[in-house]
Amino acid sequence: MSNPRIQRRHLTRIALAMIAAASPWLATSAQAQGAWPNKPIRVVVPFAAGSTTDIIARAISDKMAASLGQQLVVDNRAGASGTIGQGMVAAAEPDGYTIMIHSSSHTVSPSTFAKLPFDTLTAFAGVTPISSTPNVLVISPAKNIKSVKDLIAAAKANPAGLNFASAGQGSATHLNAEKFKLAAGINATNIPFKGSAEAVSEVLSGRVDYYFSPIAPVIGQIKGGQLVPLAVGSSRRASALPDVPTTAEAGVAGSEFNFWIGMMVPAKTPREIVLRLNAEVQKALALPEVKERFLQLGADAWTMTPEAFDAYIKTEIGSNATLVKAAGLSPTQ
Repeated sequence: MSNPRIQRRHLTRIALAMIAAASPWLATSAQAQGAWPNKPIRVVVPFAAGSTTDIIARAISDKMAASLGQQLVVDNRAGASGTIGQGMVAAAEPDGYTIMIHSSSHTVSPSTFAKLPFDTLTAFAGVTPISSTPNVLVISPAKNIKSVKDLIAAAKANPAGLNFASAGQGSATHLNAEKFKLAAGINATNIPFKGSAEAVSEVLSGRVDYYFSPIAPVIGQIKGGQLVPLAVGSSRRASALPDVPTTAEAGVAGSEFNFWIGMMVPAKTPREIVLRLNAEVQKALALPEVKERFLQLGADAWTMTPEAFDAYIKTEIGSNATLVKAAGLSPTQ
């Protein structure tokens, strides 16, 4: 093969054969790097299975999985008022394969923990809120208190004050009750429990006076007459309890507390993935079966752009810091 032309033709054939052999691998490699998602996505929920946040997460995860073509695997990482799960997500690769569905406790923990292993403002990127889930102020009928006005009168008539349940120190249920207490000008003592199940049980028994509960764990008892709903803590009435007034409507101005559940991802997650997740959440929320599930849970669908959600989180971290200080709560060391 001393002829230069023959050599060139031979080398060209070899090069073309090598390119042809490599083409499938190159295409697969490009697809693996560029196509999202191409493997299951982990959804970290910083609370126990069966919690309101967990139920909301599962209500949309299956629908999003069907649309995205990849499984969304809910990973419950409860503990320390949600900060254990937050820490896992903050440390995860920002590649779109780890997302977090958390509650408004996300904006409380910077004020209720003296030191966190992450910066809440810079470690996460907001995708969108998913729902506004009002807390409802419930009390046992045995207490013979039928309105917010009655509750305030009872608290002021009792030198030691009343007590209220919460699903943990610094939880959204706790902050809601603290904001109500400050706005109403009453004295009341927080009795923290591990979660809503315990808190509801103690209120049903009458051992604890009242509880600002997520609607889902108490809707059955309200309908059955075992609990009296005095008001909802949100700025507007809950669709699941349209006849129950807000605390502001019941005469306690400035007592509104928005208990929300939303989606976040590690900071530096590619913007196109953040925007795709935002669109997929909105698509899931528009489905009739999801709307029905939310109605059963007492949750109202609520979305924002990622930019608006980031700004909302920043503002709420500041307002919750003011609330925690006004309530005299000491940060957990």
